[in-house]
Amino acid sequence: MTTAGPQDPDGPWLLHTEHTVYAVRLAAEGRWAELAAWGPRGAETGPSPLDWSRRTHFITPADAAPAEFIPYGLRPFTGADLTVRRPGGERGLWWTFTGAEYEEDSGLRLEFTDRPTGLRTTLCYATVPGTDVLLRWTELHNAGSEALHLERLDSAGVNVPVQGGARLTYLAGQWSQEFGRHQLDLRRGRFEMSSTQGAPGHAYAPWLAVQDAGDGDGPAYGVALEWSGNWHITAEAEPGGAIRVRAGRVPHEGAVLLEPGGSLDTPRLACAFSPQGLDGLSRVWHRYERRLAGERLHRTRKVLYNSWEATGFAVEAEAQLELATIAAGLGVELFVVDDGWFTGRHDEKGGLGDWQPDPAAFPAGFDDFIARIRATGMDFGLWVEPEAISPASRLYAEHPDWVYRIEGRPATLVREQLLLDLGRHDVQDFVIGTLDRLLTDHDVTYLKWDMNRPPTERGRPGAGPAGEQDLDAAHVAGYLRVLDHLRDRHPEVTVEGCAGGGGRIEHATLARTDVVWPSDNTAPLDRLAIQFGYLHAHAPHTMSSWVTDAPGVFDPRPRSLAFRFVLAAAGVLGIGADLRHWTGEQRAEAASWIARYKEVREVIHHGEARLLGTPADAGCAVQYDAPGGDRTVVAAWSTGRLDGAPLVPGRAVRLRLRGLDPGARYRDTATGTEYSGAHLLHYGLPLAWTADHDAELVTLVRR
Repeated sequence: MTTAGPQDPDGPWLLHTEHTVYAVRLAAEGRWAELAAWGPRGAETGPSPLDWSRRTHFITPADAAPAEFIPYGLRPFTGADLTVRRPGGERGLWWTFTGAEYEEDSGLRLEFTDRPTGLRTTLCYATVPGTDVLLRWTELHNAGSEALHLERLDSAGVNVPVQGGARLTYLAGQWSQEFGRHQLDLRRGRFEMSSTQGAPGHAYAPWLAVQDAGDGDGPAYGVALEWSGNWHITAEAEPGGAIRVRAGRVPHEGAVLLEPGGSLDTPRLACAFSPQGLDGLSRVWHRYERRLAGERLHRTRKVLYNSWEATGFAVEAEAQLELATIAAGLGVELFVVDDGWFTGRHDEKGGLGDWQPDPAAFPAGFDDFIARIRATGMDFGLWVEPEAISPASRLYAEHPDWVYRIEGRPATLVREQLLLDLGRHDVQDFVIGTLDRLLTDHDVTYLKWDMNRPPTERGRPGAGPAGEQDLDAAHVAGYLRVLDHLRDRHPEVTVEGCAGGGGRIEHATLARTDVVWPSDNTAPLDRLAIQFGYLHAHAPHTMSSWVTDAPGVFDPRPRSLAFRFVLAAAGVLGIGADLRHWTGEQRAEAASWIARYKEVREVIHHGEARLLGTPADAGCAVQYDAPGGDRTVVAAWSTGRLDGAPLVPGRAVRLRLRGLDPGARYRDTATGTEYSGAHLLHYGLPLAWTADHDAELVTLVRR
């Protein structure tokens, strides 16, 4: 690699995003790269806030440095990003800088080589046009003569210039309680979150935000890992008080074997900055995810009805058509049949893998059924779980070797099913062929891809020693290969990502799907907390949300049908209730909400979102500003008491809006009331909550 870049061969190299700068330089005679500045443009001018003392006690200079990526060997005490074991058992690298490639403002590659092992490590940087996101990853190439075991292979080390400790914000929970927003102050020690479930998992999202401790409105830095398998994110208070974040994949067998001549790329780590706190950082992530969608962003995300909560496994054509007729009358645009439509699927114990429509459920034929659905004016969609297999299925009888298993060990059933080894090319080809057949032979334009169990006995007998198999990465590659095939072969099909709710939501999945399902919990106040956390990290156009009859699971306080509709309208609106039991009044109200949503969904999906309040406050809202600022939509909810009496009886709750033009005038399209921008910014939008009016969708037009 040839050296190119700034006049000073040691840097700094400047990478500019839309509003920010990221500056990298070489240190210690080229033994590592370190961060010089990260913040708003111009922040690189002046002494670096991350400059560390050249005098260190009981640690090495590298242990105190804001290193961008550094191996164990150079950094023995405070946490390395790469740990390599040679066949004889020696761990550690002592590399040297061997070249740089620099594209002004947009890209950087820094190469380091460890001559005894022949390992060449390239630190890669790329800005994302139109955003304040910088992508980082590492490329590893074994140019030596012996195999190497990579015991730790992070994507990057991210240094955050905080003062006096860090306020960490992360998203955590469990199944049916995903994306809860949590915060802690880290002044000493280490914070770590991870998943070894073969997917990001329900417990933690691979996303982290960092601010100065005690300054919740201050500048915010964020990272998000693009990886669909095992992962970790670790934040550590370094000597001197700086915060260093390490993130990357976690090898399933404890190490990844890199043979002579072999190469490996780590997952991309997206790094973001906003001077406007967590709310501003959320808009940085939203803009990035709109870019990930590409041209698919401009596809209308249709109002859907999903029949799962109404019928469960008891899928039968006439009952489904009854639901479809009602849904179409409400203005629904898409009808999705969930689990239970295929042969042998009467409960959780059968059918997975045998993806043929059940003739008993569709006596006049599956295509006749679809045609009757489409005759209502709606599109048609199906639920699938391509990675799953039932032990009672015909597929398992024919290919028992296709499941993950360990020779001589019993298999664990989770949800009465096993998991296909999607790292195998023959399994990938089967899944691709199955989906091609469903989408080609039948008029299906929507596919909900679910995953309801993690890998347990993760082995592939006959494929060599377990330590030489990278099964986690192979499964991720197979999963992405199938999704890429769907995008290429069936670009008109809308794909929804799901894993028992929000168990597999990260940027690799979001780049290849149109929407995702954040949680199986649709109860109103529970779901509000889930969506509030979700929108910190992900864009509204990706967030599928349903109106259902589900009571609260964790918060049983009742809420109105209006509350449920406004909540679902905060992303991509769907309905999952049993419409057969709704009264005429409820159906009329639903039709009205659907019509109102259709009028503003382009603003919700393409506008700039601002989070107002929290679910713990008496009032909570999301404000969406259309590009250009001509319309503002506010989805607002009452999260407090429903006795109709605020602290001062008769006084409306007010939600202060943000980002409006104080000199402009805004008209509420429903009431005709006019407000100045200054009024809405200073006093707020008035909302009079009662037991019958606990949510509102307000549209303001700029005059």
